Amino acid sequence: MVEAMNWISEVVRPKIKTLFKRETPENLWVKCPETGQMVFHKEVEANGWVIPGSEHHLRITAQQRLKLMFDQGTWLDVPLPEVAADPLKFRDEKRYVDRLKDARAKTGMTDAFKVGFGRVSGLPMTLAVQDFGFMGGSLGMAAGEAFVRGAETALEKRTPYVLFAASGGARMQEGILSLMQMPRTTVAVRRLNSARLPYIVVLTNPTTGGVTASYAMLGDVHLAEPGALIGFAGPRVIEQTIREKLPDGFQRAEYLKEHGMVDQVVHRRDLKGTIARLCGLLMQVPAESAAAQAEARAEAKPDAKPDTKADAKPVPA
Repeated sequence: MVEAMNWISEVVRPKIKTLFKRETPENLWVKCPETGQMVFHKEVEANGWVIPGSEHHLRITAQQRLKLMFDQGTWLDVPLPEVAADPLKFRDEKRYVDRLKDARAKTGMTDAFKVGFGRVSGLPMTLAVQDFGFMGGSLGMAAGEAFVRGAETALEKRTPYVLFAASGGARMQEGILSLMQMPRTTVAVRRLNSARLPYIVVLTNPTTGGVTASYAMLGDVHLAEPGALIGFAGPRVIEQTIREKLPDGFQRAEYLKEHGMVDQVVHRRDLKGTIARLCGLLMQVPAESAAAQAEARAEAKPDAKPDTKADAKPVPA
């Protein structure tokens, strides 16, 4: 009898639940960094990657940014120059070449910059976007070359040049070579000014370090997304240096607007229209003409699907 009881107690029950277990995607919900609110992923995407309710602007990739900005999500990728991968043979906890390899595998990008040419609300425009997901959007030789190539594209096609900045500063693994990109990008901005082409900067979260000390603060107009951290040194470093408590909201977009360093804080859903109006004004393009062109294209291709491939047809300037 005892043996029978042992046999019964030792029987492994079949795990029937595992046969009917439903697998749910890991990215089905998005958590708001400010309030902790859980929001359906599709709802956040439809809202331009802004959390409904709290209006917190999530960081987005360069690809997502270009898709939001260009008409019908279509643009021409501007080929970017290749640079030496590891000129200083730098190594800290990992080799620099290994860090680059990991960042490229994670983001699908060659470096922190992506440049596109297309139409924004009917106006031909050149857009450059820094992707914070690639080593913190840090400024190195590749990023500097990409910025300059974007400026050259705007000069060649006679379009406004719009930069979406997001960076932690210069890339330490490239030393002085990364710092030399600051004057190089400044020269590119001066060429745009000489050609009387608009250069508009959109400061996103975060924009700090050598990027703020160079091309990110040289725009004809400076826009910023709500809540973006903007500055040279971070607030914690400043507090430790001056040994004083900083004001609430210090170095945030709204604070900088109040103190004259940012022209306007613009919600992400309004950025496209705002930039188009500014560029139309600075390029002396009548608003009615641009709107009519955009409406005509929409009617001609009502069912057009977004195409973000590099071989998309270029838009004539």
